[in-house]
Amino acid sequence: MVLSDKLMKNIISACATVSVVFLSFSALGQTQKDNRIKLITLDPGHFHAALVQKTMLSDIEPDVYVYAPKGDDVQQHLDKINAYNHRAVDPTKWNEIVYLGNDFFNRMISEKKGNVVVMAGNNQKKTEYIKRSIDAGFNVLGDKPMAIDNQHFEMLKNAFANAARKKLVLYDIMTERYEITNALQREFAMIPEVFGKLKKGTPQHPGVEMESVHYFYKYVSGSVLSRPAWFFDVKQQGEGLQDVGVHLVDLTQWECFPDRIINYKRDIQFNSAKRWTSDVTLSQFNAITKLHGFPAFLKKNVVKDTILKFYANGTVNYKLFGVNARLTAKWAYSAPAGSGDNQNSVLHGTKADLYVRQGATEKFTPVLYIEPINNGADYEKELLEKLKTVQDKYPGVELKKNEKGWEVIISDKYKDGHEAHFGRVTEKYLDYLRNGNMPKWEVPNMIAKYYTTTTALALAKGKK
Repeated sequence: MVLSDKLMKNIISACATVSVVFLSFSALGQTQKDNRIKLITLDPGHFHAALVQKTMLSDIEPDVYVYAPKGDDVQQHLDKINAYNHRAVDPTKWNEIVYLGNDFFNRMISEKKGNVVVMAGNNQKKTEYIKRSIDAGFNVLGDKPMAIDNQHFEMLKNAFANAARKKLVLYDIMTERYEITNALQREFAMIPEVFGKLKKGTPQHPGVEMESVHYFYKYVSGSVLSRPAWFFDVKQQGEGLQDVGVHLVDLTQWECFPDRIINYKRDIQFNSAKRWTSDVTLSQFNAITKLHGFPAFLKKNVVKDTILKFYANGTVNYKLFGVNARLTAKWAYSAPAGSGDNQNSVLHGTKADLYVRQGATEKFTPVLYIEPINNGADYEKELLEKLKTVQDKYPGVELKKNEKGWEVIISDKYKDGHEAHFGRVTEKYLDYLRNGNMPKWEVPNMIAKYYTTTTALALAKGKK
């Protein structure tokens, strides 16, 4: 059979597309017939590593290779996976194949048992591990933070550059995009008739304000979380704004400037930043870590042998595309009864303010409010009309009028919870990996995000 020139060109083009999709797999000795994801979990020291595996995903092989040093961190990780495998409802079927030893990283590189490395743990060497994994041809799904200071930021930039050259996918786990109130805050902010335009504000009265409060003592997957002692060392964990604050920077970028590419050298300017400690008593530390006393590497931060001063809190006041934003991350010991980690935010528009509140009034669950500047009949008519466009994407979303405007009523089907969001991030990552369709803004905006958090730290320390 003789093929026409046009048909031949189409076949060649299709093959070229396929080769791009499978390039990351073939780099590890796999063929196009074997395109399933084979996970490697590297030195899991944070419970987020286990949450990636809380549910089974069809594209992921059940065999998962774990490389780590011996110790409590990896054992706690394996215990969580085992609990998922043996839960009464929808148990998972993971088969953890474990290598323990001080040479765990080099062993992972040499054995090449998988094609995606999941990293969630001690952040002191995480950026180095990310870069070296990319250099060796692995895709990487990394928990935040992927960089905790300026030195690691420069290393991370190089990792992204190498990933682009090798056509590998390097991505961080941004679960807060999947919290329904954040997603709807973004949707309403994109409707000029409802929100108007985002106010630029001033450093004193920013156009964007976000604050998160996290707790050391908490429950994960139904059990009290035991944190490693190194969690309280900023050289290993990072400070508050450089850790959970990454989510706030990401939401500011994602909600306020959707699909817009950020040039961090040009589009970001800093007003101020500061940091302060959380006080952790000896008894609290013992309860959180299951240890008996502060380890030697923390003693320099301990006052009177009983109080650990941990730089868990930070705030940054900066401009993004000329819009002033103030972001604050805080940590405390334990949450009030009936509550947990919480986040509050407001986007100030020329027609309305969009608030996400999570206080006692909201029974400690996030609620979205629309509070118009001029709450008249014309605005209400426009809002109810534009609500239909939101309902097309999120059926069942409704509005309930109150004295300041409207509460957004959200169906329980959208409230799947923080732990479930890890599966949704992983699904999105797999889509990027399969189809090579990561949006053009994702990588430059990840770079901009870590530039923001690490530069804020330098500014707070008086080094910028």
